[in-house]
Amino acid sequence: MSKRDYYETLGVSKGASADEIKKAYRKVAMQYHPDRNPGDKSAEEKFKEAAEAYEVLSDADKRAQYDRYGHAGLSGNGRGFNGGSMNMDDIFSQFGDIFGDDIFGSFFGGGRRGGGGGRARGVRGSNLRVKIKLNYEEIAKGVSKNIKVKKYVSCSTCSGSGAKDKNSVQTCSTCGGSGQVRRVSNTFLGQMQTVTTCPTCNGEGSIVTAKCTVCKGEGRVYGEETVTIDIPAGVQEGMQLSVGGRGNAGERGGPPGDLIILIEEEQHPELHRDGLNVAYELHISFADAVFGLQAEVPTIDGKAKIKIPPGTQSGKIFRLKGKGFPGVNTYERGDQLIHVNVWTPQHVTPEEKIILEKLNDSPNFQPKPDKNERSFFDKVREMFT
Repeated sequence: MSKRDYYETLGVSKGASADEIKKAYRKVAMQYHPDRNPGDKSAEEKFKEAAEAYEVLSDADKRAQYDRYGHAGLSGNGRGFNGGSMNMDDIFSQFGDIFGDDIFGSFFGGGRRGGGGGRARGVRGSNLRVKIKLNYEEIAKGVSKNIKVKKYVSCSTCSGSGAKDKNSVQTCSTCGGSGQVRRVSNTFLGQMQTVTTCPTCNGEGSIVTAKCTVCKGEGRVYGEETVTIDIPAGVQEGMQLSVGGRGNAGERGGPPGDLIILIEEEQHPELHRDGLNVAYELHISFADAVFGLQAEVPTIDGKAKIKIPPGTQSGKIFRLKGKGFPGVNTYERGDQLIHVNVWTPQHVTPEEKIILEKLNDSPNFQPKPDKNERSFFDKVREMFT
């Protein structure tokens, strides 16, 4: 089943601003929230669908990729190459920014779901961006790359807690370890309960009394990690892919950021890419154009032989079906287009000049274009259909 358009899911236009997208998501999320629709599987799916749409459209880079390539360009909807739909913990983790803790607690009874009773453990790590250059063969077949990434990694001494030892972590006395503070106020509508992040522990539920001497209490150190990246076939220059959770480690056990992969294409010495198609300029001599020949041409994955029939005109385009690039996550595949150029000598000897002058007077050497021959514009149009 194909995914719905993200803009359609949130009910906004493609030109919608960030604020308009945020407001639209709040409206849809409130409408289909599971607490308001208990037991309604359809509402839950729409709730998840809206969260997934917001995750992409609220991120400038992911939105640009989606606008350009659609769902296929996200390679797993922005959640890693083999990612799927967001789970409920992912979704509720957005609510502090989208709805605010006060609104969230007032409407839905307080407390974020999952994460140890609502504790926002540590600080999320930042995203990292790396460039990967691929040759045509790697793009055509897909490739697995092992790359070394310099980044913040979890401190092995304190296992990311930021504490000197187990005895150096105490439960927050203000919130009792929940990471949240509840307040009940009397209004003319009756009692109103609100839930806010604990100001003492910043929502972590615990306090470090003695910091780790290696990471100075951050729970992370600067280091290097080898990351294996599976790149699907058919990617293009400028496309961005996301590997979830392989960015900088978070502080004090916070979740890691994502690793953003920017694709660069290594120029081929003989071939030229045009979307899914591959173009090649074949130069032949005047004699070969007259008599015809078997020519060997380069392709993405090796060599191929092509028959050039006698009398081939300069500008003729031959097509090798299916010898182009595959589409990302589709069964579509481009062709290789071979453009024939008849080479005209720029210098001739006196003897060659005499021969050519005699041939020029021959009726067979007078231009007689075939009326059925396609024009230059028809050939260009054919290349892009």
